[in-house]
Amino acid sequence: MLLCFSPKGCFIEVIKQILFLIILPYYCSLYIRGITQFFRPMKIFPVRQISEIDHFTIEKEPILSINLMERAALAFYNWFLKQFPSQEVHLLVGPGNNGGDALAIARLLLLAGRNANIWLVNPFGRFSKDAEINLHRLKSINSVCIRTVEMASELKVISRDAVIIDGLFGSGLNRSLDGLALDVVQQINQLPNTCVAIDMPSGLFGEDNSENNSNGIIQAHYTVSFQFPKLAFLMPENEKFVGKWEVVDIGLHPEKIDVTNTDWYYHERDEIIDILKQPNKFAHKGQFGHALLMAGSYGKMGAAVLASKGCLKAGVGLLTVHVPHVGYPILQAAVPEAMVSIDRSDYLVSEFPDLSAFNAIGVGPGISQKPNTQKALVDLLKNIRDRSLVLDADAINILAEHKELLTLLPPNTILTPHPGEFDRLAGASRNGYERLQKAIALSEQYKIVVVLKGAHTIVITPAGHCYFNSTGNPGMATAGSGDVLTGIILSLLAQKYAPVEAARLGVYMHGLAGDIVYLQESYEGVTAGCIIEALGSAFKQLRR
Repeated sequence: MLLCFSPKGCFIEVIKQILFLIILPYYCSLYIRGITQFFRPMKIFPVRQISEIDHFTIEKEPILSINLMERAALAFYNWFLKQFPSQEVHLLVGPGNNGGDALAIARLLLLAGRNANIWLVNPFGRFSKDAEINLHRLKSINSVCIRTVEMASELKVISRDAVIIDGLFGSGLNRSLDGLALDVVQQINQLPNTCVAIDMPSGLFGEDNSENNSNGIIQAHYTVSFQFPKLAFLMPENEKFVGKWEVVDIGLHPEKIDVTNTDWYYHERDEIIDILKQPNKFAHKGQFGHALLMAGSYGKMGAAVLASKGCLKAGVGLLTVHVPHVGYPILQAAVPEAMVSIDRSDYLVSEFPDLSAFNAIGVGPGISQKPNTQKALVDLLKNIRDRSLVLDADAINILAEHKELLTLLPPNTILTPHPGEFDRLAGASRNGYERLQKAIALSEQYKIVVVLKGAHTIVITPAGHCYFNSTGNPGMATAGSGDVLTGIILSLLAQKYAPVEAARLGVYMHGLAGDIVYLQESYEGVTAGCIIEALGSAFKQLRR
């Protein structure tokens, strides 16, 4: 059904809207300047807590809920104009506040002279209070055309070059879509158009989507999230729904954000730079720690070389690498800065040296899982005492084969598994969300730090805190990249960073170095060796 509205003597109402658009940006800029004068780490909240923060803002700022909606719409509108300055726009409007956001955005676009088309998807004819107000405001605009969708096939008339804005359902959704809403989502997903979701792709739940109907979720190309990212954005199974996401500030109350607890955080530069130590002018190499790396076996000495170079490039004072006899000439030639401890075995690691000289120990890259190597790991765990420890690769695979060894891990031992290694250790997971829950449980049970590698590598602490990384790119999914990360974390442990801080800083710097390589070359051009070479530039960039 198509409704067209002509002038109704609403000139004063339109003037009010124009004045509102002039005053609101100024008000927002004052507010945002006030709340960003001092640093706050980006928190990730469950959607129920976001709703509580919304209500607190409305009560304590104070601000009317309709005006908070206007603030959110303006933030989205400003982002949208930069990305899509001239394209025709079609807005899908649902019955709730996400639909209210879409109606406010439509009004802003129309008042700016943009070609904006409104599609109401509301089979029961009821709107939320604020959506109803925005629908009334929209109807006051000269010659606005609003369509009510009765069948999803009506949307096929949208021209392929137009941009679709998804305002059907927001973060408050708690059940899978059905009926007309499901039909509309599936129809939109079949169209070739670029789709931008307001706050959340319609149909996606904010956290756990294990039981959701994946066929009933908008496949957005962009998601513009209000104030915070949602946990679902960081799960690999949801990438095809979320697309590229960006957070826009809508001025939610900083006091409530500060006092509201969460276990989820998103790593950003300002938070990480607070961890990074400043070197003493008169420091010597002994003050930057002595690390022991146990790595390599016949045919896998490259892993030892890469981990060693990563460790040195991250600033360790001294590095000793324990390798089988076959690895001695390789290490001495490839990493002349490192000292070499030679195993009695020609081909694998079967023992460990005297530990008294070392501040931190790293085990795993390329060591294999032979019985003698397994025995060496068990003996090490029984003798390591209070030294910092990071385990990777085959060391984790050995733990997976003999889970009783987990009880021998010193508190705050760092494990750095990729998803396959973690699933061998903790059991197969259906999706990233389930894997995260298992990692949290493992970390809490054994009092260890789990670095769950992926697109947003997660550092999980024994207290259940999860730090999602903001650096890195797909090019880093390459051979040896994980060995480099192990070396970086080992270096930071030897420099007396606390284990959680070493993991957080190491993950961030590893990803930042990968991003530097990507920007200079391409995804395909990222190699483990290039990541090592870019580490110096990464530290320089962080300190800048």
